[in-house]
Amino acid sequence: MTTTRSATSTGSATATRSATTTESATTGRSETTTGPAPITRSSKIPRSAAPVTRSAPDRLLAVLAAFDHAHTALSLSDISRRAGLTLTTAHRLAGALTEWGALERDTSGTYHVGLRLWEIAALAPRGLALRQLALPYLEDLYESTHENVQLAVRDGTEVVYTEWISGRSAVGVHIRVGARWPLHATGVGLTLLAHGDPDFQEAYCAGPLASFTPYTITDPVRLRRALAEVRRTGVAVSARQITDDALSVAAPVRGPGGAVVAAVSVVVPQVDAQVPALIPAVRLAGRGISRALGWRPEV
Repeated sequence: MTTTRSATSTGSATATRSATTTESATTGRSETTTGPAPITRSSKIPRSAAPVTRSAPDRLLAVLAAFDHAHTALSLSDISRRAGLTLTTAHRLAGALTEWGALERDTSGTYHVGLRLWEIAALAPRGLALRQLALPYLEDLYESTHENVQLAVRDGTEVVYTEWISGRSAVGVHIRVGARWPLHATGVGLTLLAHGDPDFQEAYCAGPLASFTPYTITDPVRLRRALAEVRRTGVAVSARQITDDALSVAAPVRGPGGAVVAAVSVVVPQVDAQVPALIPAVRLAGRGISRALGWRPEV
């Protein structure tokens, strides 16, 4: 059995188009562009029919947000269009980001995300630092199951995968490092949601719940019951939520103070899932990572 381990990366917001007005960082003049509203922490940027003023940081972030997993190499025209900036502004900002190292430009003039961003992202406590501490326990979990093993954290209403180990014969999953999915549709997401702030849980349950298969939990009452079961048992079992052939078992990862800061899971084929045998292994991995982070259970 051979394994593949993906490199750490960061998720990116998806830019949408709307009419906006921006102010030049160098001249102070306002310029009308077609592009997204100011970038926020949300991965979804709402449309706005009314012009808004975009600051220099907003425009700079819009250039970076033009890149995502489906658009890893962009021409200057692509950046201009996806960021909603004039070609002149896009050229100036891309040049500044390239000089700093956030972007790299190849001989054909195509831009890519630069290593400087990876260096900065590696400093995130929920990114590379967490991954490095967790990796030995993730590898142990893989060796005991030879199935997909995942580590994830919560970002707003989504789960973000920070590590993934898979074997050639493991069930196919729509996962990669940096991938995002709604909390209710994954085992790690249910774990993180169940241990989140009660007000946040209620707001999430009341909101629209995306459906990916006929089995995806989309009923608020059913979701609340599922979260209560996660808290009662200490694990989340998520079956056929994103694809109808997979089942995941997830357990919480706690920080030094006991708060749940991440979740670990194993994903197996739905048809022959041995859930009772998987639960102890996943729990052990979660507790091991928690101890590595400094958590000490109450005696």
